[in-house]
Amino acid sequence: MEFDKLFDLSGKVAVVTGGGDGIGKAACEVLAAAGASVVVSNLSLEKAESTVDGIVKAGGKAVAVKCDVMNKEDLSNLVSFAVKTYGTINILVNNAGLGGGGRENPFDIDLDYVERIYTINVFAPWQLSKLVAPYMKESGYGSIINITSMSSINNSPAMAIYGSSKAALNHMASNLAFDYGPMGIRVNNVGPGATKTRALSTVLTPEIEAKMLAHTPIKRLGEVSDIAGAVLYFASPVSEWVSGQVLMVNGGGVQTLD
Repeated sequence: MEFDKLFDLSGKVAVVTGGGDGIGKAACEVLAAAGASVVVSNLSLEKAESTVDGIVKAGGKAVAVKCDVMNKEDLSNLVSFAVKTYGTINILVNNAGLGGGGRENPFDIDLDYVERIYTINVFAPWQLSKLVAPYMKESGYGSIINITSMSSINNSPAMAIYGSSKAALNHMASNLAFDYGPMGIRVNNVGPGATKTRALSTVLTPEIEAKMLAHTPIKRLGEVSDIAGAVLYFASPVSEWVSGQVLMVNGGGVQTLD
């Protein structure tokens, strides 16, 4: 393969959930910069449109669509909108997620909470993968990328539901890789470590950051661009023989607390 084609996504169509801010927004931007036409999906249409505005101003192609990933009809409409707009789907980034932050006291949460976390973190990626697969097969190019979490392999207090949902996402990807591989579709996960996002800012203090960095060989927290780089790798031809993998992007360590 020619070197300049390794990360070239010209002519490809990418769908990204939760693309209105944070990791999702950064993923949209890097995929567009690589040449993909991007469908920016978000619960807030205003945020999705803001991401699109930035991409278009930078010379890229993108459209915005409102989508609640808990709503099965919204998931179907998202796929239909993408195909109607750009003709096919080649890349899916299941980024929308919920939970974490060590807030899950097992004696306070109820079944409704558990169902909500699993619906967003596991069912929605599974359903969207199922919906986009026929288009990926037909187009001859398919890459599904799920944003998991370091919590999927860590043991932490008050994280049982979120952590187990992301662990389920890991195992789902490794198994779907077998199901979808014969269709020419790769399935991989990117696992962010502690990354500077709006969600992290709600719990991060200088003391917490210092404890996290004590376990991190590369002495800084992650930036959304770090995670987007891993998304680009899995989306691009350079990784055409990579599937069923979980890539932890975490500075070489684990940002757990003592």
